[in-house]
Amino acid sequence: QVQLVESGGGSAQAGGSLRLSCTASGYIYGYRCMGWFRQVPGKERVGVAAVYIGEGNTYYADSVKGRFTISRDNAKNTVYLQMNSLKPEDTAMYYCAARLGGCVSPVQALVESNYRYWGQGTQVTVSS
Repeated sequence: QVQLVESGGGSAQAGGSLRLSCTASGYIYGYRCMGWFRQVPGKERVGVAAVYIGEGNTYYADSVKGRFTISRDNAKNTVYLQMNSLKPEDTAMYYCAARLGGCVSPVQALVESNYRYWGQGTQVTVSS
């Protein structure tokens, strides 16, 4: 079992920044790909960013490239999502997820069904 706990959500104005954190615990060995997803009510959960824990390779959705940065602190078993230049359309519930093995490819890294464990989510609200 792997437990994931997100924190850092909240409210921001358009153009502002927020940083999300996700700390993993439990039997995390082998779960080498960590991702951030987001979901708005009535829509599917979509991939935002992912990172390969080993080498630090990162993957981003086109909608957030250049604005969001995913990083990891292996010593703390924590993954971060730095969100800059926030837009109202970034408003969503953000989820952290863990995938067994590597991220495989830029496309596969952002596919929800590839991830096994999920956090409870943290709300991000961006006002214009």
